[in-house]
Amino acid sequence: MEKTFFMIKPDGVKRGLVGQVLSRIEQRGFIIEQLEMRRADTTILRKHYEALVDKPFFSEIETYMTSDPIVIGVLSGNRVVSSWRMMMGVTNPKDAQPGTIRGDFAQAPGDDGGIFNVVHGSDSTDSAKREIDLWFGSDQNARP
Repeated sequence: MEKTFFMIKPDGVKRGLVGQVLSRIEQRGFIIEQLEMRRADTTILRKHYEALVDKPFFSEIETYMTSDPIVIGVLSGNRVVSSWRMMMGVTNPKDAQPGTIRGDFAQAPGDDGGIFNVVHGSDSTDSAKREIDLWFGSDQNARP
């Protein structure tokens, strides 16, 4: 069984979409192994988005990600990394297909350039391990 990290971002939590996102996960047959609501910590965010920290728009990401609570979790299932990414839809909501989480719930970028795309998911099994370790501690990957 594969594992992946997922997040319901501040816009998804604020708009009351947590139940609908979790329902889609459960309907797909994935196991929610870990689930937690919390405020994002800037230290963890900087590690999570380490490839973007030096970009001029990173401060906007940091402000957005710390603006409201997030829901984070660990999913397991067959090919869960690629399946969850397909369920989410493409990153930019304006291009996301109907039937995907972003296609159905996310808001297109506004004049401020911010993209409120509701959810995040690891892009590979290596990223999943790194993100699970970062947000929950390395013992989460050792669980059967």
